[in-house]
Amino acid sequence: MLSFIVRRLAILVPTFLGVTFVAFILIRLVPGDPIEMMAGERGVDPARHAMLMTQYGLDRPLVVQYGIFLGHVLSGNLGQSVVTKQPVLTEFLSLFPATVELSLAAMLLAILVGLPAGILAAVKRGTPLDHLVMGASLTGYSMPIFWWALLLIIVFSGMLGWTPVSGRIDLLYYFDQPTGFMLIDSLLSDEPVDAFLSALSHLALPAIALATIPMAIIARQTRSAMLEVLSEDYVRTARAKGLSPLRVVGLHALRNALIPVITVIGLQLGTLFSGAILTETIFAWPGIGKWLIEAIGRRDYPAVQGGLLLIAVTVMLVNLAIDLLYGLVNPRIRHGG
Repeated sequence: MLSFIVRRLAILVPTFLGVTFVAFILIRLVPGDPIEMMAGERGVDPARHAMLMTQYGLDRPLVVQYGIFLGHVLSGNLGQSVVTKQPVLTEFLSLFPATVELSLAAMLLAILVGLPAGILAAVKRGTPLDHLVMGASLTGYSMPIFWWALLLIIVFSGMLGWTPVSGRIDLLYYFDQPTGFMLIDSLLSDEPVDAFLSALSHLALPAIALATIPMAIIARQTRSAMLEVLSEDYVRTARAKGLSPLRVVGLHALRNALIPVITVIGLQLGTLFSGAILTETIFAWPGIGKWLIEAIGRRDYPAVQGGLLLIAVTVMLVNLAIDLLYGLVNPRIRHGG
């Protein structure tokens, strides 16, 4: 097991270096002068422009800039936002709980709906229920998030008035947020029930919009894995012994089918952490995605570089955890490398 962990950690080193290069170069491929963008409509005279370019190191060759950036990253310094003048790491950590809360809520919803749907589709293979589940999952996977999110807002917020349009909680409630997770902090407030329900109502639509694609993927993967397992000899033997269908499916089939499903769930969770940009922007959710969009628009190089790098590291760590969990569940993976 130790050698398995060492191999996985060794893979992360070149991946991390590649991520630093991509984070560094992507923002520089976006057209526009960062100094002019910071100045806005006021503009900036040539002398001050040259001074600011030197101050932020933007007048140096890209190779030198990357070397400086990499050195700062390895020392734990992600720089300071040129707009807010705050450390990038501080801003990221203050907003990251909102993204984590949204991503975990979306993943929980995706599992609670996608897993049973995939099991039912496999057990009822070829029936109208199977076709309905697969058709719905294909529709959910193909549906653009921005269109689906706006449709949810129009129906549930506009027409029915059941949910708020944006934000994390009503402005009526104001309390300390020690954890950064609104659902938890609301329970610690002076009005735990009302504040929690308000936070939950704000979370509902963004979570549904973000959960749609992973829900479809989990349903399809569960169905595929279950169909493969249900055709195995030990499942047929269990049926021949007279075990109840619930016991055959739940105890014998599902336990073995969950191995690839766990991998997909882990990969989708990492994707949710990095892919909530559209959802956060549409619902004005104050998380990392919305922050990055604003930083890109302002050509805030340190914020974009640091934000992309931290998101990538988060995804890498989630994938590493899934690899290790997969190795524990299936020992053949450890020995096979």
